[in-house]
Amino acid sequence: MYRRLCNYNKNSMKEIHNDEVFSILTGKISSAINRTFLRAFVAEGIDITTEQWSVLACLWKKDKVTQQVLCDLTSKDKPSMTRLIDKLEKSNLVTRVSDHNDRRTNLIHLTDAGNALQLKATEIVKLITSRTLNNVTEEELAIVRSVLKRIMANLQ
Repeated sequence: MYRRLCNYNKNSMKEIHNDEVFSILTGKISSAINRTFLRAFVAEGIDITTEQWSVLACLWKKDKVTQQVLCDLTSKDKPSMTRLIDKLEKSNLVTRVSDHNDRRTNLIHLTDAGNALQLKATEIVKLITSRTLNNVTEEELAIVRSVLKRIMANLQ
């Protein structure tokens, strides 16, 4: 039944080796990148997770946005975003402020401490990204982006 629902096509399946299963490989890469970022943040005295960094990075580009905008930008659901914002607020990196146009809505604002992290955290991310993509050509990177976007489209 699941095969029918997913338009399973036995003839189109590629032979997959256990160590190359897409979900395992992408999961390993994601975990390795997250661990690398966390270790670098800790080494530099930055007490945030990679998920919190993704929210801060959105706010560094455009501050004073709704929680829903942050959900859309980070592909996180509302309960997860609420927890992330709660933790960032407890760390004095963001604050919730009522929207003047709609008091039912809160805008998420960076605090001075949140703004102060931008330079240091961004530099760490740039260094790790550079190291991660060492010996990967622009052409290879373009292919990877294209393939991953196609896979995401197939899953939606």
